[in-house]
Amino acid sequence: MMRAAALALCLGASSAFQAAKPVSTRSAVKVQESKADLQALAGKCNPIVKFFDPLDLAGADFWGKGEAATIGFLRESEIKHGRIAMFAFCGFIAGSNGVTFPWPIDMEGHPFPSAGGVPGAQWDALSMEAKAQIIGFIALMEIWNEGVGTHYMKGGKPGDFPSFKDSAVELPHPVPFDLFDPFGLSKSASAEKKAAGLVKEINNGRLAQIGIFGFLAESKLDGSVPALTGLIKHYDGDYMAPFSG
Repeated sequence: MMRAAALALCLGASSAFQAAKPVSTRSAVKVQESKADLQALAGKCNPIVKFFDPLDLAGADFWGKGEAATIGFLRESEIKHGRIAMFAFCGFIAGSNGVTFPWPIDMEGHPFPSAGGVPGAQWDALSMEAKAQIIGFIALMEIWNEGVGTHYMKGGKPGDFPSFKDSAVELPHPVPFDLFDPFGLSKSASAEKKAAGLVKEINNGRLAQIGIFGFLAESKLDGSVPALTGLIKHYDGDYMAPFSG
């Protein structure tokens, strides 16, 4: 039921998009990165480990699209997973400390569930309608990212989320802020500052992925992460339940 509701929400919203005259929403310069570019970036991210690709994914040819498309997919995947992991890491800490939104979760005035400071249980306590809204919103963002502007496997810049305001697709209502940099604080930043920020984002994303998995492991198996012993409350549920059918 949750999957059907999320799909219906996505299809209904996407059908409201109307094509308009093409406007650039991503970098106008096509990005064609090679394995050498990854090696150079890896040296900036970690001068000690440098380039680490034991499975030789950078040398693969995903779906027969070529090296540049494959690397674009890998770069987008790492940046996206890093960003989600940073959200999850901060959210887990907030949830574990009982931090919730101050307003009611529904029209009946119920508060957001604290579930004893157990993030997994907080998700379980949400209604099916609330979960459908969250998953539906994520799906809409994915549709927008994949379908608007130059795709990251076709020369688009990995990690560059399309603008809502300067879009090649006419939205049914105005959106005053973009998902990335909504207040335009980085518009005047130099290329060097942006490049340094990208390295920091990748490194923080990698650490967040390790961190959130550490939280999940300790919450399921007490003492599995010695540094977190006694700091993370046990979760009796199943984190993989949404994917179990």
